[in-house]
Amino acid sequence: MKLSVVIPAYNEEESLPPTLRALYQTLAKHGIPHEICVTNDNSKDGTLRVLQELAATEIPTLVYFTNPGPNGFGYAVRYGLERFTGDCVAVFMADLSDDPEDLVKFYNKMQETGVDAVFGSRWGRDGKVIDYPALKKVINRVANFIVKVVMGIQYNDTTNAFKLYKRETIEGVKPFLSPHFNLTVELPLKAIVRGYSYAVVPNSWTNRKYGESKLKIKEMGSRYFFILMYCLIEKYFSRGDFRKKTSTAPQTVSR
Repeated sequence: MKLSVVIPAYNEEESLPPTLRALYQTLAKHGIPHEICVTNDNSKDGTLRVLQELAATEIPTLVYFTNPGPNGFGYAVRYGLERFTGDCVAVFMADLSDDPEDLVKFYNKMQETGVDAVFGSRWGRDGKVIDYPALKKVINRVANFIVKVVMGIQYNDTTNAFKLYKRETIEGVKPFLSPHFNLTVELPLKAIVRGYSYAVVPNSWTNRKYGESKLKIKEMGSRYFFILMYCLIEKYFSRGDFRKKTSTAPQTVSR
């Protein structure tokens, strides 16, 4: 099963070299066939130059694209999700806040169980966060609690971007609606509502060492709410028109 890793990058020239080296070395060590797909989101720094150098000299599995616009986190991820070639695809952050070893766990879980998606959880047993800003943590937990209650699900980290999907799952949750960070909520909620099976695996999160976060919390509240309401409406009023067609058996959650 070939793994594709989609990484959105905007002004990440400092973060990308350690991230891509760690990711490539980890996947190669475990013998996982893969490609690393970086979307340069029309960066204004040396991101493109860094990608060119790494692809030419160090990381043979690196492919990169430049998204000319429109730009934004969601658009950059979507640009990669339309171009990857693997059998499954993970969304991974350019700042190495996600752990490559966790990605190996996700991949192995999908191989072992055959689930349609693997979701990370930073907040349950064996999950871990390092240097997580206090205010951001409060907002995160409140937002995820609201998502759990409104959607009637048990998963506690919907806003976590770090997830792995089979190619068929990604095709099944199209068309994409979110141009911003709310895509991190859209993808898993659509997958759940449309009947795709998933496993939850603990993962760790480490605050970035370089640059600044692109997530602007004040700007995202209404956008997260829009996607949440869209998925809620689809769950109760779409009459199953978008549900997974290949299986009639009840979908189960593997942990």
